[in-house]
Amino acid sequence: MTDDEIVELYWERKETAVSASEKQYGMYCRSIARHILSSCEDSDECVNDTWLHAWNAIPPQRPNRLSLFLGKITRNLAFDKYKSNRAGKRGGGEIILVLDELDECVPSGKSTEQAVLDKELGESINRFLHSLPERESSIFLSRYWYGNPIKTIAGQFSMAENNVKASLFRSRAKLKQYLEKEGILL
Repeated sequence: MTDDEIVELYWERKETAVSASEKQYGMYCRSIARHILSSCEDSDECVNDTWLHAWNAIPPQRPNRLSLFLGKITRNLAFDKYKSNRAGKRGGGEIILVLDELDECVPSGKSTEQAVLDKELGESINRFLHSLPERESSIFLSRYWYGNPIKTIAGQFSMAENNVKASLFRSRAKLKQYLEKEGILL
């Protein structure tokens, strides 16, 4: 089934959209979640929540690339779960859960100015990534978007781990320089 067909199922509010998403992107989303959470149970929970979030977001959104759309949802949910798990170990888990529950009905605490600055930063980072050679950009995304371990990236790109670390170090330095040229204060 194509991405357009799956998105159309969401638009038609057909429950088969969820099973089609699971079949097409379940392993992909679990991979993203596992790299962040290192727990199969938590990863499965995030992936199940991904389908719910996609169901609620489509419509009104109509993603151009369903894989990126679902991957982003999974990634954000996994990071939220990660923060929640860590906060719970420090004794602050209950307040985090309360705030998460309220998060769905209370608007973000960000000012409009901060939201605009966040959007500009995201756009600047995207422009930066497009300015890099494809391999360097892919290594950067593999580490900082998908959260892959250095060892996995080394295997994926047939590189030594030290070379991956060096590439990431250089890319971070270039990003910092790029953002400073764009006038973004760090």
